[in-house]
Amino acid sequence: MYQAAIHKIRLKRLLCGLVICCIAILLAGPSMAAGQLSTYLQKVQPQEIFPGATRFGEVTGDPPIAPVFRGDSLLGYAFLNSDVTSSVGYSGKPIHIVVGIDPKGVVRGLKLVDHKEPIVLIGIPEAKVVASVNALIGKDLGRVSAGAERPPQVDIVSGATVTVLVMGDSIVRSALKLIRGNRFGAGAVATGQSSSEIRKIDLSRTGTSDWETLVGDGSVRSLRLTVGEVTEAFRQAGQPAAAGRPETHSPGDRFIDLYIAPVSVPVIGRSLLGDARYEQMRAKLKPGEEAIVVAGDGAYSFKGSGYVRGGIFDRIELLQDGQGLRFRDRYHTRLPTLAAPGAPRLREIALFEVPADFDFDVTAPWELQLLVQRSAGGRDKAVLPYNLSYVLPDAHVTVEAAPAPPPVEPSVAEQATPAEPILEAEPLWVKMWDMNRVSVAVTMAAVLVLTLIFFFQDWLVKRPALFAWVRRGYLLFTLVWLGWYANAQLSVVNVLTFFNSLVTGFHWEFFLSAPLVFLLWGSVAAALLFWGRGPFCGWLCPFGALQELTNNVARSLKVPQVRVPWGLHERLWPIKYIIFLGLFGLSLYSLALAEMFSEVEPFKTAIILKFAREWPFVVFALTVLSAGLFIERFYCRYLCPLGAALAIPGRIRMFEWLKRWPECGSPCQRCAKECPVQSIHPEGGINVNECIYCMHCQELYHDDQRCPHMIQVRLKREKFMALSTPVSRGEVPAKTVVTHRGAPIRKTETAPENPV
Repeated sequence: MYQAAIHKIRLKRLLCGLVICCIAILLAGPSMAAGQLSTYLQKVQPQEIFPGATRFGEVTGDPPIAPVFRGDSLLGYAFLNSDVTSSVGYSGKPIHIVVGIDPKGVVRGLKLVDHKEPIVLIGIPEAKVVASVNALIGKDLGRVSAGAERPPQVDIVSGATVTVLVMGDSIVRSALKLIRGNRFGAGAVATGQSSSEIRKIDLSRTGTSDWETLVGDGSVRSLRLTVGEVTEAFRQAGQPAAAGRPETHSPGDRFIDLYIAPVSVPVIGRSLLGDARYEQMRAKLKPGEEAIVVAGDGAYSFKGSGYVRGGIFDRIELLQDGQGLRFRDRYHTRLPTLAAPGAPRLREIALFEVPADFDFDVTAPWELQLLVQRSAGGRDKAVLPYNLSYVLPDAHVTVEAAPAPPPVEPSVAEQATPAEPILEAEPLWVKMWDMNRVSVAVTMAAVLVLTLIFFFQDWLVKRPALFAWVRRGYLLFTLVWLGWYANAQLSVVNVLTFFNSLVTGFHWEFFLSAPLVFLLWGSVAAALLFWGRGPFCGWLCPFGALQELTNNVARSLKVPQVRVPWGLHERLWPIKYIIFLGLFGLSLYSLALAEMFSEVEPFKTAIILKFAREWPFVVFALTVLSAGLFIERFYCRYLCPLGAALAIPGRIRMFEWLKRWPECGSPCQRCAKECPVQSIHPEGGINVNECIYCMHCQELYHDDQRCPHMIQVRLKREKFMALSTPVSRGEVPAKTVVTHRGAPIRKTETAPENPV
């Protein structure tokens, strides 16, 4: 009774603590909402965001903005991106950027004033990230707000994709929100005039045309470039490295002949597709959808290879009214030829469906943008855009007069009511999930396969040869695809960021902005309840896979293996817990400082950046891997703070999946001696905090040639088989002899199941 009362009191204290933490988190959220422009303007000189500016005016409004002056002349306004829209980056903290914009909506300057991004603090130069975002300077966001241009994009920096996308997206979103709210005056808001006519496709036109007619009347538009023209364009764009890597040696060779046409227009569609394929296309199109044909020939492919890896055509984009659409493989149909008489034989012909949610008006002007990519040395690429404009010829259009709207006098209440805010564009995290649909599907399939491996582990480990191939194949997939290709390497930084976000304000959009990392963390959290840290450390960690695979190669090359004495091993494994607790305590003081010290993890060097870093980081990573050639998973055993962080909550697992015999540890020591990471105590118990769930001990558990317990079971079975007969074992029916009038007659009887 006394012990029960103590447990009850402890439970009440724990529940009270959880309630207090939740209240603190909820109260912390609103405190982040106040505008911080006044604070961060103290870190910015006016001329840094506006050339020639001399002073800032008074901060006003909500979200706050500050006028920028040259003497008494108003140049424009300054605002903080995080005051207007979400700008949560990889660290889980907002990235604060002061933006200078003139009354017409043109971005004049940017100043990164504060951030906690670990990838920028150490690993990738901040200047490189800032240079990528500076591509927005000079962009007319007033025209974007009016729909005359598409939103500008920033160049991706390898290794800092999420950070750069968040920075560019938050700048554009915040500026558009302020422009649409008329915070910079009427100059930034384009006042488009309503059209006095309505253009529609003339569905009454029938018949077909030949290729020459279609090209001649503008029904088919083309872009033709030579290799020399593209090389010169790269040279003029200040990309000499790309200019020096032409696709062919002859400048006069055809780079690309690109053709576009809207085939949902009856005459154009029937001419290019033929009647049968045109009718199939019309039957497939849903209301509001249109279709275009894109065809090309030459040294450059407009398809590229992106649609093979990720299902997206990353070299072309459909543009209209400031909006852009990149086609995915589900919108694509490959065509072998064009049906129009006289049409050339082209290497690539694609039929693309334009989904209804893009709101594509085929009668209005539109463009197809071609992105020309060339290698600029190493992993860097240079890109040039070429826009091919299209206007549907009047012969395919009927024009109707638009009815004039009746004049309406607004009421006083309506005049006082602010205009309905324009809905913001699709959130960045939604775009990230859509862009990575194939990678998300592959990752989910890999997690499902691993789950099946664990649930059917007994069946697998009884077949050691098959299990060895399964394990090595899965580790190779984890290293190559999950790590080097998809960069889905979890880090102790994720753990520190999560705990920090609970205190300073939790933002789902940050965690969702990296889909594969989000999926892996969800899988790891579920696995902790069943198996502890083993599923991640032993199967899903790319750096762990790299250590084990390189050690396997070393063993095959007869590299001597070092077995650490148990006493020393037992005193070395707490080092990783000390490292984690040190980083965790440091994060409570300064998350940025903790993230810098988290470089004790070589994950970024070996997996994310593939050893393309400064030499001290590369030397450290190679040293750790070299130690792993002699001591399997040396880093996992003794230094990994992420493994320590997962081991702590892993103690709450609900099941014991690893089986043991009573003889394990006393007297048998075979499993303890053969455990690759020495997670089995000499007494026979498995330390799940150190176990990577390689299942080697389970192979031994079922092996009647190596496990002493199973050897005894096998010997008893063999002895029984040798001393018994098939009849006594019940394997064959018994035979009895019955006498009939003195003559023996054989009669077959079934042996009794329980003979006396």
